[in-house]
Amino acid sequence: MDEVKVVVAHSERATLRVGDVFLKVDADQARLDAEVEAMSLAPIPTPDILWHKPPVLAIAALPGTTLGRLGGASAGSAAAWAAAGAAIRTLHDAPLPPRPGRAGRGIVALAAELDEECELLVTNGLLPADLVTHNRQVAEAALRPWTPAFTHGDLQIAHVFVDGNEVTGIIDWSEAGQGDALYDLATFTLGHEEHLDDVVAGYGTDIDLDVIHAWWSLRSLLVVRWLSEHGFDPFAPGCEVDVLRSRM
Repeated sequence: MDEVKVVVAHSERATLRVGDVFLKVDADQARLDAEVEAMSLAPIPTPDILWHKPPVLAIAALPGTTLGRLGGASAGSAAAWAAAGAAIRTLHDAPLPPRPGRAGRGIVALAAELDEECELLVTNGLLPADLVTHNRQVAEAALRPWTPAFTHGDLQIAHVFVDGNEVTGIIDWSEAGQGDALYDLATFTLGHEEHLDDVVAGYGTDIDLDVIHAWWSLRSLLVVRWLSEHGFDPFAPGCEVDVLRSRM
């Protein structure tokens, strides 16, 4: 019998692997429904859905390997990163899905959330005030009008699979929907700034790098406390706190 491997688990959801099948358990049915819908609409490779019986979604494993993970080295070639950039551009150019996604939060609400989180990071002693203040200033560039695109919403490099220089699929679509395209690009290159030029070359259009840098700061500021409270380590080498320090 195949072993049951816990891929990720916290109070909101869990993902298990049994052989070549992934079981996603999520108490939020709307989030699972959104993931199924997004995978059906995305014009790029996604995992095959084997069955969907809330609160569980079963999907098939993708061929190939991920490009890497935050805090770790990437084994992917420059061509593989460029291919990922091209796949992301294909997604962003697709017809809009019907609902907003994680990357589609409004500027006013996002700024208010960011200010609240920055205050908590300092008052709770998680991060020094100068680090938070400087990155809050850097993050301001992301708070601007944007044209909605079909976004993944959680495009970590661990969610992108490649075989050689070919993208074989992208997983974890629960945050997908209408949103800011540069949020996806920033999430994908977070902690791997050395591959940003390759991704932009594959994406094939001019990118405002100041906005990418701003999203690195903004996204990191928003998740440090949550990660710390849910069993993850944003202070690990190469992870979110190091990303914030790199902006100083």
